[in-house]
Amino acid sequence: MQSDMSIFPRRESEVRGYIRNWPTVFDTSKGSWIRDENGRDYLDFFAGAGSLNYGHNNPIFKEALIDYISRDGITHALDMATMAKRDFLGAIEDRLLTPRNLDYKVQFPGPTGTNAVEAALKLARKVTGRESIISFTNAFHGMTLGSLSVTGNSMKRAGAGIPLVHATPMPFDNYFDGVSEDFHWFSRVLDDSGSGLNKPAAVIVETVQGEGGINVARPEWLRALAELCADRDILMIVDDVQMGCGRTGGFFSFEEAGITPDIVTLSKSIGGYGLPLALTLFKSELDVWTPGEHNGTFRGNNPAFITATAALNTYWSDDVLEKDTLRKGELVREQLQNVADTLPGLSTRGRGLAQGLRFEQADYAAKVCRAAFEAGLLVETSGPSDEVVKLLPALTTTDEELSHGLSILAESVAKVMA
Repeated sequence: MQSDMSIFPRRESEVRGYIRNWPTVFDTSKGSWIRDENGRDYLDFFAGAGSLNYGHNNPIFKEALIDYISRDGITHALDMATMAKRDFLGAIEDRLLTPRNLDYKVQFPGPTGTNAVEAALKLARKVTGRESIISFTNAFHGMTLGSLSVTGNSMKRAGAGIPLVHATPMPFDNYFDGVSEDFHWFSRVLDDSGSGLNKPAAVIVETVQGEGGINVARPEWLRALAELCADRDILMIVDDVQMGCGRTGGFFSFEEAGITPDIVTLSKSIGGYGLPLALTLFKSELDVWTPGEHNGTFRGNNPAFITATAALNTYWSDDVLEKDTLRKGELVREQLQNVADTLPGLSTRGRGLAQGLRFEQADYAAKVCRAAFEAGLLVETSGPSDEVVKLLPALTTTDEELSHGLSILAESVAKVMA
């Protein structure tokens, strides 16, 4: 039966996006599956753009949330002290910071990733007294003006309607296919008084660029970047909104490189259940805010504190999930490589359970995603030309579900390229 979708083009703005790629009306979801109103099931390798690392309606989080709501737990509290917030901060300290020897303060900005990035940029400028921010080619950091200024995508930048200033892009790792020496130009212009580059307040970087096409920065590149920032008194911001919370293996995506950023942004899966929540973490000595200097009405999303605490206590009391994510990532990468080896113009990239299949002929990627949807699999494109099929399955997806989804993807690729 055809879903009635007439209300959406009639009343919803033309800015709508994913609904165009997946033209059905979804109704329920569980684990790695989402069902439409006609009872058809889809295997979800999209996971809310990385907001559902622990699957849809995780039963552990749901039980905690229902109990909290049932006892009239506080929903909205601005930044007042609540039991839910106290428990969440305790879980961050016990499960994340202390085991990793990190001394970060926690700021609650508005409830989405772009709010965390805006707070990070403002704080870096306040601490250093400088304006400029260094970003990287193909970066994505959000859709508000500050975060958009450090985003690379020209289409998204054009939506601002005004010049986006006080940010300078530099080449991301392997931008020149290994031909150019890493940081050679960056270091030179920083140290050259005639370069015209103002000394920046901070560098903001994703360790794996998700929207940019699953571009993976090598650990040695990240270490060199951290060293460059430390040597020149430039703050290092790692945007872990999509790649944090275990997506690449360790809870923080920068752990593999052995670095300690000055500022870290988190959102998406930090709430566990898909509820809005965002954090800006920073070294204690950087906490120069005055009370209320940066705020937001919905920075106290207490139901999200409940599910976030359940996520940290359930999945981050040991390294089981981390090891399993790395193992599953290898499984996915191996099967994607098998697809790439059998057909021309394909290559793979990724870390952990952020994996991609890149097409030399860019328009094939969208066609593959459409064919996959018709066969019952949700995947999306990424990259500057939408040339990469991006896979972000929940970390709790089973091996059998991964194999099933990858079989659908392989069949969709073969169908499109035939």
